Amino acid sequence: MKHLLPLLASLLPCISAQEAPSLHVFLLAGQSNMEGQAVVDLDHEQHYNGGRGTLVHLLKDPAQRTRYAHLRNPAGGWSSRDDVFVWYRNPQGKLKKGPVSIGFAVYPGRHHFGPELEFGHAMGDRFEEPVLLVKTAWGGKSLYKDFRPPSAGGAMGPYYKRMIAEYTEIIGSVGDHFPQLAAHRPVLAGMVWFQGWNDMYDEAAITGYSDNFAHLVGDVRKALHAPKLPVVIGETGNGKEALRVEQARAGKRKDIQPVAFAPTYAFRRPKEQSPNVGHGHHWFGNAESYLLIGRAMGEAMEKLLGPRR
Repeated sequence: MKHLLPLLASLLPCISAQEAPSLHVFLLAGQSNMEGQAVVDLDHEQHYNGGRGTLVHLLKDPAQRTRYAHLRNPAGGWSSRDDVFVWYRNPQGKLKKGPVSIGFAVYPGRHHFGPELEFGHAMGDRFEEPVLLVKTAWGGKSLYKDFRPPSAGGAMGPYYKRMIAEYTEIIGSVGDHFPQLAAHRPVLAGMVWFQGWNDMYDEAAITGYSDNFAHLVGDVRKALHAPKLPVVIGETGNGKEALRVEQARAGKRKDIQPVAFAPTYAFRRPKEQSPNVGHGHHWFGNAESYLLIGRAMGEAMEKLLGPRR
């Protein structure tokens, strides 16, 4: 019996890992629209069009206030969840982390948000176990060059490397950043890709977008040891039709399933009804646009994940 004790002791870590509750992790990657450009409450008449199209303005509509009631807490402030968390290091190196709410965007403070807000609520509603959203996004970056995956040939994109490195960093230190999640076992559940604007200005980047996306999916799955990782590609709905066609084609490729395309073109709002009238590339900063985008991504991911268990 004594000679079995060392063997049993060696198996205990494996048994503990198997029994540990899951932490469902989603990688949210892309460029500036994934960084988060939706305006929450800025209302300067000259710089923010008097607050038209902000989240505060949207929620003045009773119907919208009911639809997005989950964004407010009983005291009237912005809500957060105790089962969905966000980790995001912005391009300035500032680490933003905590329960999902407004503020996990590229800018300082809590005046902006991105697709993570409604996507996080969608995933939080789906799972009984906690959810972690890992954002890796940098503005003005192409898939053709900056995020170029290794299997696409040519020089590997530096932001592909950073995306993998940042994901690996947080997964190796979840308990340090989120003590309440220390006992959970991280499981990569899906990836959302929201990018494309910079590829619109290079014909080779447009025509090669579908193939480059396929390489990206394959390489991420290999690098993160998730061969069947569900991947959602969000349409750059404010961009040129040629690119959007390629994105739709990429999201329907049979050779990289499970993948899904999340259309977003219908979510554009007029600049006159938005806070950033000169930022068409950022959906004019319109809060409703980003809420609808995040929810569409969540619904697309739901389909890939299949029936709830």
